[in-house]
Amino acid sequence: MVHLGVEMPQPLPVLINRSGGTAAALGARLEETVREAFAPSGRAIDLELLDGGEMAEAIRRRSRAPVVAVGGGDGTLGGAAQALRGKRAALAILPLGTRNHLARALGIPLDLAEAATVAATGERRRMDLGRAGERVFVNNASIGIYPQLVRERDRRALPKWLGTIPAAWRVLRTMRPRRYRLAVDGELREVRTPLLFVGNNRYSLDPRTLGHRESLEEGRLSLCAVRAEGPGHLLKFACKVLLGLADADTDFEDLLEARAITVEGEGEIGVALDGEVVKMALPLALDILPAALGVVAPRVPAGRQPLYSRTH
Repeated sequence: MVHLGVEMPQPLPVLINRSGGTAAALGARLEETVREAFAPSGRAIDLELLDGGEMAEAIRRRSRAPVVAVGGGDGTLGGAAQALRGKRAALAILPLGTRNHLARALGIPLDLAEAATVAATGERRRMDLGRAGERVFVNNASIGIYPQLVRERDRRALPKWLGTIPAAWRVLRTMRPRRYRLAVDGELREVRTPLLFVGNNRYSLDPRTLGHRESLEEGRLSLCAVRAEGPGHLLKFACKVLLGLADADTDFEDLLEARAITVEGEGEIGVALDGEVVKMALPLALDILPAALGVVAPRVPAGRQPLYSRTH
């Protein structure tokens, strides 16, 4: 029976980076698994399985849709945010990466079927984006030893978790702290650190919520400069972080919040944006873009305060 006058919703664009993380592990079962995940919602989907290099253009093509669902890790989602910033479409997340930091911050379930239900039926909200030069980031930008570790890890034909072990050993052996000249909200300062970390909003150092963000809408960058004079100190710091024992007074050269940070200097520097390493020119300006991206988040039960209060 055909019901005249009832407008059916357009199929939901679902774009999957099949090149890495959970998606690559699924192999030939990827398409079937994604379609099965959306079946309970009853929402028709328009599915594309793409290589990583094809994602940005595909997302731009779909940016006039109300919602675009993107499957991949945080690097893929950072690229999606770059393409969708300021566009009509809201980003719905299918967590198919290794760590899925953004999905966790937004309260997106890590189970694919549950995440698909959120993508099909969730609430549209807005979140801040960090910006480094002309590139945006959803989680963080790192300068120093972490970009070196990522480059070294990616040289090896190993899974990320396994390749990190020899990469970390090689990078730690040659680690030297570097002196950075910064302008933080216009105030000049110097820090000496092996790792400069700039987060999109505040990262928790509390042992119970270590590495989590309570909000993505405070309109602030968080700046962490690790204090470490050599490999031994850095290993000790890493162990303290894993155990939830990092101390703001003794383990950091600087720990503050700002709206804008400039890394002074000349030439180029390696920067890891959401785990993806790029070369960027100095001086490098970083700032926060409030409410710059529409996202789809789980619906909040009546009477409860949503994690992100801005509506789309």
